[in-house]
Amino acid sequence: MADDELDVDAMLTRFRDRAGAVRDRPMPPVAGPQREQFVRQAQLDFQDYAMIGDATWKLVDGVLTLTVDLTS
Repeated sequence: MADDELDVDAMLTRFRDRAGAVRDRPMPPVAGPQREQFVRQAQLDFQDYAMIGDATWKLVDGVLTLTVDLTS
């Protein structure tokens, strides 16, 4: 992929948007273990998308490096 084809800022924005969509999605009409599984998966999805969405990036010699600050 050529550097001019990759819009990393747009990609990170999509991850932030996905994190928001996961956070705001309604709870389906499930109960019991299925509800717990849904909630657990939503938490993991939000965490993953939010971490990538908050990353900083650099592109050097065709290698994209995302940096996620876990201290804050």
